[in-house]
Amino acid sequence: MLHPVILSGGSGTRLWPLSRQNQPKQFLSLIGDRSLFQETLLRASRLDGAQPPVTVCSDDHRFMVGEQLHAVGLDSGGIILEPVARNTAPAIALAAMHVAAGDPDATMLVMPADHLIEDEASFRTAVETALAEAGQGWLVAFGITPDYAETGYGYILRGEGLGEGAFRIERFVEKPDLATAERYVAERTYAWNSGMFLFRAARYLEELGRHAPDMLAAVRTAYESRESDLDFTRVPEAAFAQSPNDSIDYAVMEKTDRAAVVPVSCGWSDIGSWSSLWAVAQRDDDGNLHEGDVISVDSSGSLVRASERRLIATIGVEDLVIVDTPDATLVARKDRVQDVKTVVDRLKQAGRQEHLFHRKVYRPWGSYDSIGVGPRFQVKRIMVKPGAALSLQKHAHRAEHWVVVSGVAEVTCDDRVFDLRENESTFIPLGSVHRLRNRGDVPVELIEVQSGSYLGEDDIVRLEDVYGRS
Repeated sequence: MLHPVILSGGSGTRLWPLSRQNQPKQFLSLIGDRSLFQETLLRASRLDGAQPPVTVCSDDHRFMVGEQLHAVGLDSGGIILEPVARNTAPAIALAAMHVAAGDPDATMLVMPADHLIEDEASFRTAVETALAEAGQGWLVAFGITPDYAETGYGYILRGEGLGEGAFRIERFVEKPDLATAERYVAERTYAWNSGMFLFRAARYLEELGRHAPDMLAAVRTAYESRESDLDFTRVPEAAFAQSPNDSIDYAVMEKTDRAAVVPVSCGWSDIGSWSSLWAVAQRDDDGNLHEGDVISVDSSGSLVRASERRLIATIGVEDLVIVDTPDATLVARKDRVQDVKTVVDRLKQAGRQEHLFHRKVYRPWGSYDSIGVGPRFQVKRIMVKPGAALSLQKHAHRAEHWVVVSGVAEVTCDDRVFDLRENESTFIPLGSVHRLRNRGDVPVELIEVQSGSYLGEDDIVRLEDVYGRS
């Protein structure tokens, strides 16, 4: 059976400030109403004989994965949590062990969560071609037929033909300079390395054991000590961290003598930068891509994305990228957007938080938006989903005032449990054990005013939590 495996461990720093560590690009709606992750899930589900998808993601994103699966009405074949990032080869090994445990003859289709494929019919045909080769023991990579010289991708040189539409891989090539990339495109025997693969799970583990035995041993030790946590599979960090930090290309595909490539032209993009998003999106007659409240006067070739609360106006600009969020704005020339990573690096070096969190932060119970911060105070707008509850918790350094804006909140404060309705308020003293719950069928919205000597999110002692975060 065919088991789609979705790798969702990326941080998407090149799409900052919209993509951040707590909500990277795969979970954002960049093109259309659904996220890239949801589009990948749906694409996989439409393949003949596809089983429910297995997702490998970080612990921080586990509830986002579950919610987005539910939003598109798909069952999960498993959500495996990586306790520490160890690149693609160990992540795929975890998934291979997971699917093989229930289906010893499982075939895996490995796909990154953040790629765009516009021509789904061509992709399905390529999968059918790859399935035939995987049945013969080949480890198949999908190579994208290049239509221009791209220096940001690795390339695959194809060798002798195998079955119809498949070739032995002659070699993998690192990201080339422009002259070399132009030669590759002209020779028509090279393809972009898409990062998508298809093979039998048992064959992948066999080749991993042959070429990276230390990695296989570390992942197997971790997987054999796995634990179930709600809908998630956890492996111990200490064991998994023993694995080498290598990609599937380096660990297996470049070393095995059974690597094949299926070239495909399917309107593929990894949406790796703002300029690549501009290139694949529908633009207006002046070549502009506008999102949100934007007014453009005599401007062309630009990407402008406004936040929900602010108008952006441009006059006489060309080839710019302008991305506005409530707490950060990017302005860059379109041909310099790869340098966004430099901005992120400087934020890290300065100990700032804008590369980690949006002002609006999503939690399994809902979300909060930090609408005001000052010395010894912080104001948040909190939304609690119907049927959801925050953890039973206390704080060592802050007190809180709650004012309900809409809905009915059930409040626990020490030994009191009471309802708080629209326009009503309460005070949570420093050190009090408290909880906020929504037992209704509409969202609860409230304003929280925090005051105290320290207001960080790590000043939370969870005593009970339905989401396993205690």
